[in-house]
Amino acid sequence: MIEIFEGIRLLLCLSFMVYASWSDWKKREVSNKVWLIMAPLAFALTIFQFIVFSSRLLQLLQFYVLSFVIIAGLSVALFYMGAFGGADAKALMCLALALPSYPSYLFKSNAPFVSYVFPVTVFSNGVLLAAFTVVYAALRNSIWRLRTGRKLFGGFENESTWRKFLAFLTGYKIKVSELEKGHMYPLEDIGKKETGETERHLLVFPKDEKVDGMVERILKAKREGRLPNEVWATPGLPLLVFLTAGLIVALVFGDIVWFLLRLIFA
Repeated sequence: MIEIFEGIRLLLCLSFMVYASWSDWKKREVSNKVWLIMAPLAFALTIFQFIVFSSRLLQLLQFYVLSFVIIAGLSVALFYMGAFGGADAKALMCLALALPSYPSYLFKSNAPFVSYVFPVTVFSNGVLLAAFTVVYAALRNSIWRLRTGRKLFGGFENESTWRKFLAFLTGYKIKVSELEKGHMYPLEDIGKKETGETERHLLVFPKDEKVDGMVERILKAKREGRLPNEVWATPGLPLLVFLTAGLIVALVFGDIVWFLLRLIFA
């Protein structure tokens, strides 16, 4: 029976994560109803399994609380840093409620190495998979530089090297008109100097709630002729897609980061 309950919890996670990923990919948003349904179901199934099938109830409950606190703290911190969207944070916390540890009863024969707090492995796998997109950004920027012969960061001479480096790896130049189509987040904002001249700033983590205002300022500056036809932007990666992929990889393969570390230092 314990295998059946682990299978149900795993199926619950995969079903909700796949749906949320689809919604994030299509609309760049996920309804709160998804998490309002998933969270209590995940909590009820996990607690029921602990109570009915475990002889170490107190230890499991302590671990359950600790796992959730770690994941909730990480999720909230990344959200307020601007590195996480609200749906990403809620997804990880729901995952901590459903699968605080690896479902080892389902994968007894070939359980891979994962973090003791399983959602940590899912998170690290997802982030690493998402990080591979920097290859595309770097190639696109390099090709643009060779094709046009122009400076990548013309107009940003006063910006720090590390900001330029992050922009190079996470975004690329697009036409201003593309910002109106959605799914693209500006990596720069427009301001004015004391002299009244237009001033451009590179951004590290553009926040969702500020995007509309930035887009409007950029479009206005372009209409007034104060801005060139291209700006820095990022596609606003649907991180939920990578978290779901990270979950599947964690179940089948294990912790990618740990595997790479062993490969390098073995």
